[in-house]
Amino acid sequence: MAVKSAQALKVDGLSFGYEKERPVVNDLSFAVEAGERVGIIGPNGAGKSTLLLLLNGILKPWQGTIEVLGLRSCEQNQEQIKQRIGLVFQNPEDQLFCPTVFEDVAFGPINFGLSREEVKIRVTQALDEVGMTGFEERSTLNLSFGEKKLTAIATILSMKPQIVLLDEPTGNLDAIHRRKIIQWVAQNGRTCLITSHDLDMIYDTCERTVVLNRGRIVADGPTRRILQDRPLLEQNDLELPLRFQYH
Repeated sequence: MAVKSAQALKVDGLSFGYEKERPVVNDLSFAVEAGERVGIIGPNGAGKSTLLLLLNGILKPWQGTIEVLGLRSCEQNQEQIKQRIGLVFQNPEDQLFCPTVFEDVAFGPINFGLSREEVKIRVTQALDEVGMTGFEERSTLNLSFGEKKLTAIATILSMKPQIVLLDEPTGNLDAIHRRKIIQWVAQNGRTCLITSHDLDMIYDTCERTVVLNRGRIVADGPTRRILQDRPLLEQNDLELPLRFQYH
């Protein structure tokens, strides 16, 4: 696991909305240490996915600042930010658009201007990390949903980001692929922010959990404490993880 020695992310006074006067993210401030895995939970509409889009630079905040590994997120730094932080979307089909798995995973490194040899090395490493070795020439159209999820993760890993953002990584997965993704998250050693309604997955992978509701942080602390706090979870339209519901 990566040594936690410096801030990977710092957010200060972040606000954003899709409509005027209706913030979806409202004055958020928090920091994430290098190597830390942080779960972000909350009801639908809490601002979880929007927060990831802001951190990745896809959306521009109304106000507030974001620092990624000490680099302030702004237009002039956007290319450097993209190389440091990668976002895996909830729907893998939003990320897969090439004829084959190899081409999808190679797309980012090619656009970085890397040599053909380096691109091949990165694709091989990324697919190996997510257990998709041997799928290089497969059409993404013929993959199962779980295989598409793993390929989407590989498209980000091939760009060697130091921070990975995962939006509902286990959503709609069968048990086998859910377990594969949980194992990868728990073992990969990178700084990770993970939004999810799968609270058992958050419990298994994240040492820290942030609860969002109506665009604000309502709780932030150790995962084991947050996810056993029934009143807190119920106040925010969440349920205890299944492992605690019948104890």
